[in-house]
Amino acid sequence: MRGPDGRLMDLGTKGSGQTPWSRAGDGRLTLLGGVREVLATRYLEHLGVNTSKTFSLIETGEALQRNDEPSPTRSAVMVRLNHSHIRFGSFQRQAFHNNTDNLEKLTAYCLRHYHTEAEGPDGLLRAAAIKSADMVASWMAGGFVHGVMNTDNMNITGESFDYGPYRFLPTYKPDFTAAYFDYHKLYAFAKQPEIMYWNLGQLAQSLSLICEDEKLLAALEDYAPAYRNALRRNMFRRFGIAPKDAETDVAFIMQTFRYLENSQCSWPQFWHDWEGGAGQMKRAKASPNAEFYASDEFDDWLKAYGQFEAMGKPPETEDVVSLLYEEIGALWKPIDEEDDWSAFEAKLGTYGRA
Repeated sequence: MRGPDGRLMDLGTKGSGQTPWSRAGDGRLTLLGGVREVLATRYLEHLGVNTSKTFSLIETGEALQRNDEPSPTRSAVMVRLNHSHIRFGSFQRQAFHNNTDNLEKLTAYCLRHYHTEAEGPDGLLRAAAIKSADMVASWMAGGFVHGVMNTDNMNITGESFDYGPYRFLPTYKPDFTAAYFDYHKLYAFAKQPEIMYWNLGQLAQSLSLICEDEKLLAALEDYAPAYRNALRRNMFRRFGIAPKDAETDVAFIMQTFRYLENSQCSWPQFWHDWEGGAGQMKRAKASPNAEFYASDEFDDWLKAYGQFEAMGKPPETEDVVSLLYEEIGALWKPIDEEDDWSAFEAKLGTYGRA
């Protein structure tokens, strides 16, 4: 179907059963997994991330066995709404089979429907790189850790989707991971921009069957500057301040990450306290983070923050909008034990619409 702006909209199911790509799994979705994805999409939308939408979540009545959940556990089918479900892996599959005809058809389809301003395989790669850079930058500004950034979880339109073992930062730790099985911290928070570049390299390798390497390498060179610009844009949007110049802005962003790492103050509380410019000291002094705002390093950060003009309004309430791991557990408990969805519905209400 097409959205109001004329763009294609795809409906995709999760948990509807086995497919040729189920890798011997049952293809089912636990109700907890569906609840987690509903929460993720709504909160990420609230944060301004270009994310899939959860269209529906329906419990099936089946009992599932899982190693990572108390079993038997409840089952559900979820319907997800994206502008595209075409993944980087879709191109890799055709390249693996050396099917250049299908690669050319898939490329032409994506150019016709998703990246109409681009031309050729290298143009498609460049467009995907720029969109993906913005997506990852919005994750970094939001403190989001995807958890499983393989090429099948990256789509050609740069939309965030497929929320399995995701987490949001409680405090800023560059090596913070979301997946319990990520023993080597491959998908750690601070590595996400690098991993996205690697994924784009795999897309480029697939497209190399139908495009010159030089053109594809040139397209990949646009990723780094696109990411820097997107991080600057997303960070300043979240602070609610106006940028000055690239050098000053980037230096301030790096100073912010250093302060957050060194202080280990609450990540969601920090953004709540300082949204709307440097004139929020009264609110900050009453914050649970107040003890972290009494150091020389913080004074230096606040002085740097004061260079920027406020463009937005501070939060209207004292309640911090967040989605930490413990919060999800607390929301799931009454659903699991009493089929009580009231806390879950109330939580969704705090996110509103971006």
